[in-house]
Amino acid sequence: MTIEMSTSSPVTTCAVPGSDPIAAARALSDEVAATGIVPPAEVGPTAELLVALARRYGNTPFLPLEQARREIGLDRVGFGRLLDLFARIPGLRRAVENGPAGRYWTNTVLGLERAGVFDAVLDRRPAFPRLVGLYPGPTCMFRCHFCVRVTGARYQASALDDGNAMFASVIDEVPADNRDAMYVSGGLEPLTNPGLGALVSRAAARGFRIILYTNSFALSAQKLQGERGLWDLHAIRTSLYGLNDEEYRATTGKQGGFTRVRANLVRFQQLRAERGEPVRLGLSYIVLPGRAGRLSALVDFIAELNEAAPERPLDYVNLREDYSGRPDGKLSPDERAELQTELNRFRERTAERMPTLHVDYGYALHSLMTGSDVQLVRIRPETMRPTAHPQVSVQVDLLGDVYLYREAAFPGLPGADRYRIGTVSPGTTLAQVVERFVASGATVVAKPGDEYFLDGFDQAVTARLNQMETDLAEGWADRRGFLR
Repeated sequence: MTIEMSTSSPVTTCAVPGSDPIAAARALSDEVAATGIVPPAEVGPTAELLVALARRYGNTPFLPLEQARREIGLDRVGFGRLLDLFARIPGLRRAVENGPAGRYWTNTVLGLERAGVFDAVLDRRPAFPRLVGLYPGPTCMFRCHFCVRVTGARYQASALDDGNAMFASVIDEVPADNRDAMYVSGGLEPLTNPGLGALVSRAAARGFRIILYTNSFALSAQKLQGERGLWDLHAIRTSLYGLNDEEYRATTGKQGGFTRVRANLVRFQQLRAERGEPVRLGLSYIVLPGRAGRLSALVDFIAELNEAAPERPLDYVNLREDYSGRPDGKLSPDERAELQTELNRFRERTAERMPTLHVDYGYALHSLMTGSDVQLVRIRPETMRPTAHPQVSVQVDLLGDVYLYREAAFPGLPGADRYRIGTVSPGTTLAQVVERFVASGATVVAKPGDEYFLDGFDQAVTARLNQMETDLAEGWADRRGFLR
C-alpha cells in the first residue's frame, strides 16, 4: 500500500530550511497509521523518525545508510523497517527531492538509477555508455580563465575528415532506445568543425535529440546557411561569459566577443521564428566572483533576445556558480548573502517579465536559494574511483580517443592521457573500447589535481557510486543508495 499526499503539505517541504519538523511529523501521522504496519503507540515517534530521515537525505544525498542509521539511533532491524515504511509514502520521497540538495536526485541520480547503469558499474559489467559526449571542435577562439584548456592547443585540420567519419560511426553505433544518449560539446568549440551539421543530421535521422553546447561566437547566419543540419539540433545551449564586451574580454581574452555573440543569438531567434524550427535555445550563465549584481542585466539581455522574436522567446537558462579558486568551494558570508539576494531578485523579475522561461539553478544555487548551506560535492583524488564509470558516460574527441571524464578530453592536457581508455578506429568500436577497459580490470590511480578532470556531473556520479559501494559493503544491498 502506498499513501498519496498533497505536493504542498508540511511533509513534502519538511527538508527545506525553516520548515517545522514537528508540524511535518504531525501531518505524517495519519499516513503512517494508514499503512497498518505501525502499532498505534509508535505512530508519532515513527513519523518523527521518517521526517528526520527525509531531512537528512534532502540535505546530504550521498550519506551512507549505516551512518544515517547511527545518527537516527536505531538498530539495523528497526532501521530496515523504517526504510521500508519510507518507501510506502511518496510524499517523503518528494520531500527529499524538494530539499536543498534535491537537484542531485532529480537532475542526475534518479534518472541514471532508472536506466540501471549504476548496477553495471558496481558489478564491473560491460555496458554501452548511457551518455556519449562528442567533442568535434578542432580549436577554440576563446581562452577563458577558468577553462582547463592548454593555451594554443588544437587539433590539426588534417584530422577533420577521418575524425568526422569516426564520429559518424559512433552515431551509427549508439543504441537508439535512448533518445538523449549523445550530446555535442568540448573540449574545444564544436562550431569550428565544418562537418558538424552533417553529423547532427545523421544523429537526428536515427531519432536522437542532440544538444549542442557552444559559445555561439560562430553561430552566424552564414554558418546556419552553410550547415543546414544545425537546424536538426534538439537544443542549443550557449555559454554566456559576460553581458558586455569588457566582461567578455576579461573572461575570454577576446575583443568584441559579446557584441558578436549577441548579434548571432538575435539573428538566430529571428531565423528560428521565420522558419518555424523546433530547436530550443538556452543560455548557460556562470555567476563569476564579484558579478552577482549582474544578474539583473541578464534579465534585460534575455528580454532583448525575446524582443527579436516575441512569438518564440528563449526557452531556458542554466545558472551556475564558479567555485574555482575558493578553498573547499566555499563562499564567504558576504558573497553568499549578496548572491542569495540577487538570485531571488532574478527569480522574481524573470517570473514577471518572461513567465515561460525555465530556469535551472543547478546543484549549488538551488540550495542557496532555499537558505541552506549545503555545499557542492567535492571529490578528491582519494575518493576518485580507480575504475571510474564508463558505463555511465564517456567522451570521444576528434582523434577517436575515449576519455573517462568530461574535463579530461582537451588536447595536450597534462595527466589526461591516463584517463584515455582506448581509441575508436575503423577496426575498433566504442563498445569494444569500453568492454576491453571494464573486462580487463584496468584501473587508474588518481594523482593530486586529477579531481579537476571531473565536472559537476562526474562528481555527482562518483559520489553516488561511492555511497552505493559503502552501503553494499555494510550489508544494505537491497536498499543501497537510499532512493532508487
